[in-house]
This record gives sequence, structure tokens and C-alpha cells, in this order.
Amino acid sequence: MLSRTASELYWLSRYLERAENTARMLDVAWNMSLIPRSTQTTEEIAAPLTITGSREAYDAQFDSLNMGDVLYFFTFNDKYSGSIYNCLKLARENAHAVRGKITMEMWESINAAWLEMKAMASEGFAGIGVSEFFEWVKNCSHLFRGATYGTVMRSDAFRFLRIGTFIERADNTARILDVRHQIRDRAGDVAVDYYRWNALLRSVGAFEAYREMYADSISAENIAELLIFRAEVPRSLRSCVETICDLLTQVEGDSGINVKRIAAVQNARLQYGDMAHVLEIGLHAYLEDFLRRINEVGEMIRAEYLEVT
Repeated sequence: MLSRTASELYWLSRYLERAENTARMLDVAWNMSLIPRSTQTTEEIAAPLTITGSREAYDAQFDSLNMGDVLYFFTFNDKYSGSIYNCLKLARENAHAVRGKITMEMWESINAAWLEMKAMASEGFAGIGVSEFFEWVKNCSHLFRGATYGTVMRSDAFRFLRIGTFIERADNTARILDVRHQIRDRAGDVAVDYYRWNALLRSVGAFEAYREMYADSISAENIAELLIFRAEVPRSLRSCVETICDLLTQVEGDSGINVKRIAAVQNARLQYGDMAHVLEIGLHAYLEDFLRRINEVGEMIRAEYLEVT
């Protein structure tokens, strides 16, 4: 497969996954903003900016920090490259560039999503409820993913679509867990702390999995274990890295030896790791190291597969 085509497919899936992850993250922030005002903190409102590392970009556009502006910044804002609006726009542009490598169902789902997004952007949340908008974004992602699984050939095109998804997903899970843990460590309200963790589980679609695996009450340590080491959970770090490793080994050709090696090393760290080690070095330090490693994998995928020569 040509490097340019692989790159378009890889970034198509990353942008779409990013849009879904952003919707999930904002849904948590929005629901937290609905609890009594006395429990709200600047840190809580700024959490989405901290997770994405976009506080500087936000401050360049807005004079103050409030939930309404944060929601707009990440949704209908065409001036921030990571907004849902721009993610869907870029995903559609990438899909158009590789129209011959994806199926009609895939193209129709992403094209329809972009056309609907443009129409909604003119009205903002006045035309659709906040929670309803987030559900719509998630459904658009699910529809494209379902069309991909159900219609595309299991070739390198499929593999690079999936690799992009899981690189983006692993990065997001690590970031949201890290930031939520840090907010939790400085919080004094046990009830609000419980609600935060509950919302976090729902944001990554893992609430039911948690209840099935840990029948007891919600605890920060169990959530960390679930989202780091439990391969059964689709958005856990281990599940994402295992899938990346499997897909890389199936890519045709002899290139990519280095990225396959470092991905396998990270996979082994998760496969044989445990919470005792995480707690010993600290969750924040562990997740920072994971983010460095998964970004190294992403950079090596770009260098070994996606650069146009």
C-alpha cells in the first residue's frame, strides 16, 4: 500500500475516534456541571482542557473560564483544530482522498455525519440539546465503525484504519484517567468524588464491565486496574496495545520491525504488570510513562509506514 494512502486511512480513523472521545469527555464535564454549584471548581471546569493540553489555545480565544465556552470550544468551534467540528471535517477530507479504498457504506456514513455537523454548527446547542449532541457524535462513530467491520476487505487498508483507532483510544484513556485521578486526589467531598468516578466509567463505556468484575462499591484503585490491565475492556490500555500489536504483525511487507518491537515491549509490560507496581511508582508517573511510550509507537508508525518517500 502507498504510504500516502495508509496515512489518509490512519488519520481518518484517528480523527473520528478523537471526535467520539471528545464527546465522551465533554459529557462527563457537562454532567458534573449540573450538580450543585457549591461543588464546582475551576479545576473541574478546566479538566477537558487539561486532558487535551489545549488550555493555551482556549485562552487565546476566550477571556474567562466557564462551562459554556469550554463546550463551544470543543464542539462547534472551527478555530480549534481538535474540536469535534474540525475532527469530522478532517475525517471526511481523508475519506474523500481514499474513496477508492473504502466502501460505499463507509463513505456515506462519514459524509452524512459531516453534512449534518455543518448544519448543526449554524445553530449550536440551540438546535440540539447538549447530551443529545454528544450521543449523536458517538452514534456517528459507531455507524462508521460498524460499516468498516461489516463491509471492508481485511487488507492493509482495514489494518491502518484500526491501528489509528487504537492509538488514539489508548492515548485518550490514559489522559482522562490521569487527570481525573489528580482532581480526585485534591478533592475533599466524598460524594462528589464518587460521582466523578462513576461518570468516568460511563465516559469510557465501562460502567457495566466494572459492576460485573468488581461487585463492590466504586474505588479509584479498581477503576485504574480496569482501565489499565483488563484486556476484556475495549478501551483499556492493555486491550488497545494488544490490538495494535496484532494488527502490526498482519501488515504486509518487511518494514516496521522497530515499531513492532517497541509495541511488543509495551504489550508485555501491560500483560505482566499489576497494580502493586503502579501504586509503588504512582499512578500519575505510570500514566505519563505510558503516554510517552504510546506516542513513541505512533511516531514510529508515521516514520516507518506513513511518510511519503
